[in-house]
Amino acid sequence: MARTSGKITLWAVEVFVATAQEGSISAAARRLESSAATVSQQLTNLEGAIGVPLLDRQARPVGLTPAGTIFLRRANTILNEAEQARAELAQADLSQLTRLRLGVIEDFDADVTPRLLSEMGQVLRKCQFLLETGASHRLMDLLEARALDVIVATRMGPRADWMEVHPLIEEPFVAAVPKGALDVGDRMRRLRHMPLVQYTTRHHMGRAIAAHLERQDIALPHRFELDSYHAILAMVAAGTGWTILTPLGWLRAARFRDKVDVVELPFAPLSRTIALTARAGVLGDMPGQIAERLRGILSGMIVEPAIAELPWLSGKLRML
Repeated sequence: MARTSGKITLWAVEVFVATAQEGSISAAARRLESSAATVSQQLTNLEGAIGVPLLDRQARPVGLTPAGTIFLRRANTILNEAEQARAELAQADLSQLTRLRLGVIEDFDADVTPRLLSEMGQVLRKCQFLLETGASHRLMDLLEARALDVIVATRMGPRADWMEVHPLIEEPFVAAVPKGALDVGDRMRRLRHMPLVQYTTRHHMGRAIAAHLERQDIALPHRFELDSYHAILAMVAAGTGWTILTPLGWLRAARFRDKVDVVELPFAPLSRTIALTARAGVLGDMPGQIAERLRGILSGMIVEPAIAELPWLSGKLRML
């Protein structure tokens, strides 16, 4: 039997899982907000404690040894149990929670997210909040990899067995056009003669829009594909073309609102659902509590102001 020394720490297990999932020590270090040297040392300590190599560090990407494959299954169980224990203890006194890793789509970063963190900070006074802002598909990957505890993102498919999902808000996709561009005439005909400033198909939302247009057998000329609401609406406001986005995207780029008209899509409707998602059974009642808090924030900061400005959104932009 191999001789072992040292102790197996939870931090070393987390480092091992991150390295196995990322396939790179440097990528694991970035994910864990640590240094490559620290990650490498933790892996060395863990392998010394267990007595066998777990990773083939010479491979690119870094690969698992046979022993590493076996240990990874146990390591994931260890981390799940640790997260569940932490959550259960926090449920007895939420003020004792020490860390929450939250992922939120960029649509909320200017108003909703700061409000949510401020309110939660008043309740969880000893908690360190680690915020990751990004596209929905990236946040979902980080949640699945246990790099985040809770995410607020667009639902992208059916609920997997490992998820708990709390729907928050449904919003329709709308057309944003240069001010006065659709005052007269057939809207669809006029739009077909204007370039489409397209949201990037590298993100889930852009792919959803492209797939919907294809299902409707609608081919629109487009020369521009961007990943920024501000840049897209700046181009629309300048008369370069029109775009398809959501009310959240329109609200986020407030400086261009007076130069843009927002109207219903002149073809079959399309909508998206934004939900709070966490790993099932890990955080106890906390995801549901956060979701309930978010519903109040979204209703007051998003839904009510948008409908007040665009009454035709009533019944289409709604809380869930």
